[in-house]
Amino acid sequence: MQPQTDASSSVALPPQDFQSFLSARASGLRPVLAQGTKSLSPEEMWRGGLATATEIADALAAYHALPRGRFEAIAGRPHLMNDLSRRYLREAHLFPYDEDGAPMLALADPAYSDAVRAVQLALGAQPALRVVSFEEIALLFERASEEPTPETGVAAIEMPAETGDSIQAIQDLARGAPVVRLIDEILERAVGAGATDIHLETERDHLRVRLRVDGFLRRDQRLPLGLAPAVISRIKILAGLDIADRRLPQDGRANIRIGNAEADLRVAVMPTLHGETAVLRILLRDSRLLDLGRIGMNMADQQRFEALLAEPHGVVVVTGPTGSGKTTTLATAISMLNDPGRKIVTVEDPVEYQIPGIHQTQIKPSIGLTFASALRSFLRHDPDVIMVGEMRDRETAGIGIQAALTGHLVLTTLHTNSASDAVVRLIDMGVEPYLLGASLRGVLGQRLVRRLCERCKVPDDSAAEGASTRAARRGIRLPATLDFHRAVGCEACGQSGYRGRIGIFEVLPVDDDIRTAIRRDPDPAVIARQAEERGMTSMLEDGLAKCAAGMTTVDEVIRATG
Repeated sequence: MQPQTDASSSVALPPQDFQSFLSARASGLRPVLAQGTKSLSPEEMWRGGLATATEIADALAAYHALPRGRFEAIAGRPHLMNDLSRRYLREAHLFPYDEDGAPMLALADPAYSDAVRAVQLALGAQPALRVVSFEEIALLFERASEEPTPETGVAAIEMPAETGDSIQAIQDLARGAPVVRLIDEILERAVGAGATDIHLETERDHLRVRLRVDGFLRRDQRLPLGLAPAVISRIKILAGLDIADRRLPQDGRANIRIGNAEADLRVAVMPTLHGETAVLRILLRDSRLLDLGRIGMNMADQQRFEALLAEPHGVVVVTGPTGSGKTTTLATAISMLNDPGRKIVTVEDPVEYQIPGIHQTQIKPSIGLTFASALRSFLRHDPDVIMVGEMRDRETAGIGIQAALTGHLVLTTLHTNSASDAVVRLIDMGVEPYLLGASLRGVLGQRLVRRLCERCKVPDDSAAEGASTRAARRGIRLPATLDFHRAVGCEACGQSGYRGRIGIFEVLPVDDDIRTAIRRDPDPAVIARQAEERGMTSMLEDGLAKCAAGMTTVDEVIRATG
């Protein structure tokens, strides 16, 4: 079939499938995309990290013979969404706007032809089409959401004259459509911005909403103080908490749909001086997140880590501070091991990733279900692989080591600063060095650093000089090609210069020499030196290599690694 001729207002239909078209024109794509083993939509390719949003948008524009839209030009135009459902438009990745009196439609995937026709009917006109990236569509909605609308604006929420301490009045308001829509908008805005947490904080004269994006809190909006009880109560209703109890901390969770994505919410509510504060951790149910390449692990470290997972028994530890992505890495490892020939059980606090085919248990200390008691019970269920969310005490560590020595593969996490420090931490918890040497198979250390914004980063030759000096002092060899950049800041990244995060790693396999060192003199410096002599890439070296590839900055790597 030939492409349609009116490219400005119709969706072209080329004969070649888009996946092959993209793999032929974009550089640096993941092998799974080039191999074409699975048919993926453009959105799946973007969310799976198989190509950048810009590469996909450029290819879609060429593929459908449509003009490529400029984000800056569209962002300055008035939108045409007042009489349309913003949720429907967001899910279809469509953004109608006005350009000098003419209706226009920015879209991320022209293949959504039914949605395009629906918007044309709603507008009563045939808008000209412009292709933008999935990220740019999210940013356009984020800008538009800052404007009050008749449908969901805060002003549309009518507060009762006197609520006092009436639980029924607050509950009625929390269940009302305006408050429900307000919470939905906050959740959608958070997902669109890539936030991991939402902070709802009651202060002296307002309710402050902040989003944690790329590890840093970002101000979102301020709501009238009178809305605080209804907003917090709505959050409690979602998480199944007691809205009448405002004196004690409460924790809960909820399974909800945000736009076109399913998500788990972990909710924590805490009483403060001026009222209750709530923090919502957003965990998107997306199996495409579970991929070593996407979380930033280079090919050499992937091979080392996969070799550890291929061991029939033993302990594999993932280590790093809070918020370094350890749970995601463990979930990735479990998903890689998941097949009908293995029985895999996990004990977690809480269960963040729900993986089909895995038997997952969440601890409940209030009823005596702890890591140690669950782990002891698991051993009677004939498992092949056991995942322990965290080894927090001597009892859990001891049972885990014994499980590894009796033929099980045990995956767990620890809070330490480096891979070699995990050895000393386990010994300090009461594990005998000879048992640890016999059971430990390897340690993965990791951190998360912010990724440079692709739209505004600029080359930085001075950073190359500083990194080369630092690398020479530490005996680190930088790649032959240096492409250092620095953060600038633009509207796309919230003026931070960074958008998204990427991991830096070090994989320490335990061989005979390191096993001997663990038994005789478990010194982290000695173990790390031996591992580096055998080819281990330290987190600093991995981070500097990512700086040299233009992914992040030296400042970010130093902040993460010290």
